[in-house]
Amino acid sequence: MGFFNKLKEGLKKTRDSVVGQIDSMLKTFTVIDDNLFDELEELLVMGDVGVETANKICGMLRVRVREKGISKPDRIMNEIAEISAELLSENTAMVLNTKPSIILVIGVNGVGKTTSIGKIANYYVKQGKKVTLAAADTFRAAAIDQLRVWAERSGADIVAQGEGSDPAAVVFDAISSAKAKGSDIIIVDTAGRLHNKKHLMDELSKIRRVIDRELPDADKEALLVLDATTGQNAINQASEFAKATGITGIVLTKLDGTAKGGVVLAIKDTLGISVKFIGVGEQVDDLQPFDPMEFSKALFVKEES
Repeated sequence: MGFFNKLKEGLKKTRDSVVGQIDSMLKTFTVIDDNLFDELEELLVMGDVGVETANKICGMLRVRVREKGISKPDRIMNEIAEISAELLSENTAMVLNTKPSIILVIGVNGVGKTTSIGKIANYYVKQGKKVTLAAADTFRAAAIDQLRVWAERSGADIVAQGEGSDPAAVVFDAISSAKAKGSDIIIVDTAGRLHNKKHLMDELSKIRRVIDRELPDADKEALLVLDATTGQNAINQASEFAKATGITGIVLTKLDGTAKGGVVLAIKDTLGISVKFIGVGEQVDDLQPFDPMEFSKALFVKEES
């Protein structure tokens, strides 16, 4: 099964819940009027798109309906898909042009952070890249062990120390190893930190200082892993992390387990942070780079009968 089909299947809960309701609502209208837009906005908000984003989508839709002379409600869904793709399209590509480049991965425990790192490593190894993993989540022995398994499974190198080691020292060693071995990408696993745990944020700052000192000219991505099943809480989490540390992108996991897929739009529109990877399953290749058009088509465009 290709990833687009996996994406469609993974978004089924959201599509059946939110988009199914929108589709049913549109069938009750014979003309496009203010009542239709009001109901559409309400359904988008219920689908975790968020109030501001739902309002923006409806505003853009009003303009398109007027400019294109659209009169039939059943043509609206394709327009929503195009608007969605537009809202999501900016800065979705990873910028990893230097050798080495570095990806710092952040996220609270339970969101699938370490698993996501393994899958991202697997993706880049398959692209022919040499990848080094830094096991800097030293507060949990399980995280180090889990990352070792992923390194072996994906064919990546790993640099690790024991539980309780200095995370910044692990990152320093990983950078040294990557330079010596000619790695293309270093992926750093960090502790499952909460925004209100100051010492953990301080540790993240220390890791950043080591990276900036040892790789001053390297391309750097800082990815926040979020669990899609938490809906609007994911936005609150992202907002707090964004205040504390620079985030260049989102890894959104567990989209297949939720009807809250609309949160993708809310994150981008509310915080201005692009989704860069999405996960729609448990398999190693079920986490892939985010494609706004494919996502929007999989979510909003009905299959031809």
